[in-house]
Amino acid sequence: MSKNQNTFIKKQKAELKKRKQKEKLEKKLARKEQPKSGELEDMLAYVDEFGNISETPPEPEPPKKQPISRNQYSNNKQQSKN
Repeated sequence: MSKNQNTFIKKQKAELKKRKQKEKLEKKLARKEQPKSGELEDMLAYVDEFGNISETPPEPEPPKKQPISRNQYSNNKQQSKN
């Protein structure tokens, strides 16, 4: 009886291996059929201020004005006199 079981198990393993190889080949062909653009614009991703990834670039923020401190104001005043 053990000889019959061994051959049956070997056949099952062989069938399973063939099935897996066939599925792997089908997946490989399906990946090859998908169009590839390879353009830089398609590969870019942007991250917003909250850490979310998006495909569209963020809107540019207007530059912020920095207040002039007293030291900077006095230095500018002295330079303009010279």
